[in-house]
Amino acid sequence: MRAAVIFGLGSSERDLKPFGAAEWQIGVPANTKEAGAVLVFGGDGTIHRHLAQLVRLQLPTLIVPYGSGNDFARALGLKSVRIAVAAWRKFAAGTGCTRTVDLGLITPLAGGAATSQQRYFCCAGGVGLDAEVARRANQLPRWLRGHGGYAVSLPAALFRFAALPMKISVAANGESPGKLTPYSEKPTVLAAFANTPVYGGGMQIAPEAKMDDGQLDLCIVSEMDKFKLFCLFPTVYFGRHLRREEVQYARTPYLRIESERPLDVYADGEYVCQTPIEVQAVAQALRVILP
Repeated sequence: MRAAVIFGLGSSERDLKPFGAAEWQIGVPANTKEAGAVLVFGGDGTIHRHLAQLVRLQLPTLIVPYGSGNDFARALGLKSVRIAVAAWRKFAAGTGCTRTVDLGLITPLAGGAATSQQRYFCCAGGVGLDAEVARRANQLPRWLRGHGGYAVSLPAALFRFAALPMKISVAANGESPGKLTPYSEKPTVLAAFANTPVYGGGMQIAPEAKMDDGQLDLCIVSEMDKFKLFCLFPTVYFGRHLRREEVQYARTPYLRIESERPLDVYADGEYVCQTPIEVQAVAQALRVILP
């Protein structure tokens, strides 16, 4: 079999040995004639940077969890390299399992109009405290990012962060982005939009999210006391934050986030753009190899 391989930080050709014999091509293939599948060695950030190319190619893609954050691989059931190796060997033998999953797509708005600088994401994105924590976590050493970097970055960001005025609008199923309805205009600590249940190294920000429903799960945390906010975040690891009255949760195919001043937008732990933005679910955008 001929397969393309994308290496993220910390991985190299030596990591291909457990995957057996194949005709390996290093780098993203130009077309589907160059490869029959793609292996991505890395975490959410590595996947994020190549999503547009993977969507264009529509080749079966195996995510090998080699990154500091592996939430997308975790959501696919690929919790270890050993499991990824087993999934690949079955696929190469013709007995493997593939599935087509949704992605999210962020479109920056300039003067109220969409720009061409769109960005796919696989797990989740956010504005507010979420983006500030992601920014801080990205400044940590790689080994620390992979061992609770989000949690380490949270306290300093939390006690310096103030709720910000945001206008968040959503569309009901079947409605177009031009028919968005205002959903929240409260001072907001965090607005996260998710394609998968987990992000930030295992935090269940959207415990009800599914990757095949053509929807994004929206989680909004409104202004609250700093101590209450600090106590809220451990509950996110178990999805229990949805019980709090300051937390709003909705499912929508489209949403728009506007703010009084431009705010940073992060997705899959990577900086994307600034508000205002529109975000949509792209159904059946990526074909993946599963255990």
